[in-house]
Amino acid sequence: MAASPATVNGYKSILDSLTTAVLVLQDNLKIQYLNPAAESLFETSMTRSQGQPFADSLVDSEDALKTLYAALENGQSYTRREAEFLLPSGARLTVDYSVTPISLDPTELLIEIQPRDRLLRISREEDIISQQETTRILVRGMAHEIKNPLGGIRGAAQLLDRELSDEDQREYTQVIIDEADRLRSLVDRMLGPHKALQLAPTNVHEVLERVRTLLEAESKGRVIFCRDYDPSLPELIGDKEQLIQAFLNIARNAMEAAFENQTGQTNSEPPTITFRTRALRQFTIGHRRYRLVCRVDIIDNGPGIPPDLLQNIFYPMISGRASGTGLGLSITQSIIGQHHGLVECESEPGQTDFIIFLPLEENS
Repeated sequence: MAASPATVNGYKSILDSLTTAVLVLQDNLKIQYLNPAAESLFETSMTRSQGQPFADSLVDSEDALKTLYAALENGQSYTRREAEFLLPSGARLTVDYSVTPISLDPTELLIEIQPRDRLLRISREEDIISQQETTRILVRGMAHEIKNPLGGIRGAAQLLDRELSDEDQREYTQVIIDEADRLRSLVDRMLGPHKALQLAPTNVHEVLERVRTLLEAESKGRVIFCRDYDPSLPELIGDKEQLIQAFLNIARNAMEAAFENQTGQTNSEPPTITFRTRALRQFTIGHRRYRLVCRVDIIDNGPGIPPDLLQNIFYPMISGRASGTGLGLSITQSIIGQHHGLVECESEPGQTDFIIFLPLEENS
């Protein structure tokens, strides 16, 4: 028995209350209905979308449209995994969706959509956090094995230095002592900050403004700094000085990358760094879901990070620059991790975006 349009409209209040995105397509594959979850997912409204071709949202439209028309003809349901949809903003969205023909006259299609981007991101973040923990254990073990014999070498060099009366020979022992001190300092930097966090209510915009002021002084006006702040962000519980160091490491790398892009080029864009803040609600970092999270983007217009390097940039001693130590980003990730946050990076030629997530609620 076919359901009447009135019967379907009677279920509208139920569809509106679902957290699953639901669309209804007419037999010409134009959008007839979106529930609020679909409006949020597609960043549009029912008024704007009603009557629009569904093909405008499909990336692989030719194959997908053939399958949709086949479902109208034979009345068979089907599911597609990890399909890509194109949002009105131009962004792409990875989803799973199920298509169910509705027995009306004419037949319509009900589409249930489950976004995959969030699940894929959570899985990627869990891998990042696991890698960070493994790296921390490895670095701490290696530091212990290095510092013990290093202390013995330094001590022996000091004893030898006291026994020598020839100044030329003592010069060599001083070299040993200085190099042992340099290696010890390097190992300490690899371990990152070792003092306890001084937690207090902290305004993230004050932190970013301090970083901007420092870099403006270093760049002597050669860099354009753009600010796109969300003034509604509340304070977070954090160590202000440590956060300044974390953001400064990223922003200084961004500034140097922006300079690299300008070197040897004519009519290129001036070096530009953008600081952006946004609030994210009901956001998951690792295994934990937070009611409110601060997202900070530090964006530069440099040459970008090579794909083969992008996955490893947070490991110690990994650097894309000949003059880099490879410790800045590792230290940043450690500091942000202590604040229960996470750092990610997205890069392409002309734009590199370091994304920092920090929970805006106190952690026990």
